[in-house]
Amino acid sequence: MAWLHVHYHSEILMMPTAMEVLLPEYASGGNRGVDTPGPYPTLYLLHGMGDDHTAWMRRTAIERYVSGLPLAVVMPAGHLGWYTDMACGKPYFTFITEELPRICQRMFPLSPARRDRFIAGISMGGYGAIKAGLLAHETFGKAASLSGTVAVEHVLDRIGSRQAQDIFGDLEKIPGSPHDLFAAAEQLVSTKASCPELYLWCGTEDLLYPDNHRFKVHLEHLGLPVAYEEGPGGHRWECWDRQLQRLIEWIMLPPETES
Repeated sequence: MAWLHVHYHSEILMMPTAMEVLLPEYASGGNRGVDTPGPYPTLYLLHGMGDDHTAWMRRTAIERYVSGLPLAVVMPAGHLGWYTDMACGKPYFTFITEELPRICQRMFPLSPARRDRFIAGISMGGYGAIKAGLLAHETFGKAASLSGTVAVEHVLDRIGSRQAQDIFGDLEKIPGSPHDLFAAAEQLVSTKASCPELYLWCGTEDLLYPDNHRFKVHLEHLGLPVAYEEGPGGHRWECWDRQLQRLIEWIMLPPETES
């Protein structure tokens, strides 16, 4: 794998930003590389609230897990924007769902097909990934969350009311809005649009476990395609690193339906 540090200017964010990229290296003889020159499926991997775009390379063995796979991994800087078009701030949702895939496809040999574009994250990044899957369903074929903040209203006190208002606007209006993943899932079903395949994992000792289990039941009730797994563990990197291998296995499975 080639490990690239990419610094570039985002027109959507109107500022310089960065991403880490793992790109398969083509070797025609299969020597220490992949046997196809691309275009490659792509996993967009989102960091959590207390980290940045370098966290996946520093805290997990992601490079080893995808070594030899025809899969590119893009790890963008999402700052503290909750992957949301902020009420007072930057449009991070538009950035990750529109500009970032477009920029990456221009820079690297990546497949433009929806079925080959995946998004996943931990904690805040899990919220962003599922939100992108539900609201930008035409962009991603699969969306996954590890210990995701799937009920964002339950962690507003950790963010602080002023910052939360800058991100989400009127906090009393979150329930039923696009910021509410439960409501976003209901809205997707009502439109009868094709939903990406969804994957949820949460540790049973995690404070976010009750919300994740409740969200899984909600998705199943709506008839949306969700794979759910849980196991021992809390809100910690050693749990996410261990589960990351399983997540990659799920991502590399053929899609249930072609799109």
